[in-house]
Amino acid sequence: MSESMNTNAGSAGYERAQFSDLGPDAPGGNTDVTLELILDVMVNVSLEVGRCRISVRDLLALRQGSILELDRLAGDPLDVLVNGVRVARGEVVVINEKFGIRLIEVVSPQERLERVK
Repeated sequence: MSESMNTNAGSAGYERAQFSDLGPDAPGGNTDVTLELILDVMVNVSLEVGRCRISVRDLLALRQGSILELDRLAGDPLDVLVNGVRVARGEVVVINEKFGIRLIEVVSPQERLERVK
C-alpha cells in the first residue's frame, strides 16, 4: 500500500468537516418555520380495536370461525394510530355504507412528541 492510501487524517491530506447549527435560531437561519415542506407527505392511519397475546401454538391452531378475546370491552373507544403512534381515540360510525371514525379524544401535540422520543 502506498503512502497516499494511508487513512490517517493528518497524512492523507483531509480534515474533519465542520457544520454550523441549522436550527431556526442559528445565525442566518429561517425563523419563519412552517410545515409547508411536509404537508403532502403520506402517512398510514389505522384503527386498533384491541389486542391479545397468544402463543405460537394457539396462533397456528386458528381456523375460520375461531374467536380471539381482545383486551377491550364492547363499546370502548378505538385507538387511532398514525404510523403506529396513537394520536386519538374514537368511535365507529357508518357513512354512505363505509366505516368511519368520530374522534372523541385527541392526544395533545406535546404528548405525541413525547411518545415519539
